[in-house]
Amino acid sequence: MGKITAFVNQKGGVGKTTVCVNLAACLAGRGKKVLVVDVDPQGNATASVGCKKNDAPFSVYDVILGGTAAENAVVKTPVKGLFLLPSSIDLVGAEVELVYLKNYEKRLISRINGLKDDYDFIFIDCPPSLGILTLNALAAADGIITPALCEYFSLLDLGRLTNTVKIVKNKINPALTADGVIINMYDGRSLLSREIYGEIRAHFGEKVFDTVIPKNVKISESPGFGVPVTLHDNRSRGALAFETLAEEFLAKCN
Repeated sequence: MGKITAFVNQKGGVGKTTVCVNLAACLAGRGKKVLVVDVDPQGNATASVGCKKNDAPFSVYDVILGGTAAENAVVKTPVKGLFLLPSSIDLVGAEVELVYLKNYEKRLISRINGLKDDYDFIFIDCPPSLGILTLNALAAADGIITPALCEYFSLLDLGRLTNTVKIVKNKINPALTADGVIINMYDGRSLLSREIYGEIRAHFGEKVFDTVIPKNVKISESPGFGVPVTLHDNRSRGALAFETLAEEFLAKCN
């Protein structure tokens, strides 16, 4: 049965989608069958694997709020073994619609739970907020991963997110675990980055992945080509870092 992992950080601009999609692609490259569920109305995960509106007749909106079965909304990606449940602009109004439904926070898990037997891993890419869509992701997840930057405000947001996870665990999803923090866009030349990294390490200990994702132009370029960085340039520092992260993820979270 596949494990559901939510990639969550209420702070925008931390590269949450980049980590989610590229880690998923590297796991698929190791023979795992992986599904990315894009519940962010911005649809960045969807675009990052080259999926356009005409490629996907249904979206996660149709699954959560319509009568579409989740398996009918899943589409293939350019990466063998990597599949996508795409986002759509309709998700912008989904939170308003969901709040009037009974058990609205469990709407997502009730729709995708049946997919767990079909995949080794299901990754949920969340919006950069702690709204109803993210709450649905936390209610559905077995664990969460938090991509973070080595910046002061990112450190504060990690503390707030930790409190939110505790609330969700106590009231909605007792099985939810915090699987780890992944440092993204790391610049080891910066004294501030090194200091913040040390503070994150001191506070979260073994929850922090040893692998850090560096600032790398190839990672930034790859969404424009609609492919993960491993297909864009598999010899780049960014691609090699994600390959190492995939190995660590399998050891830590499998």
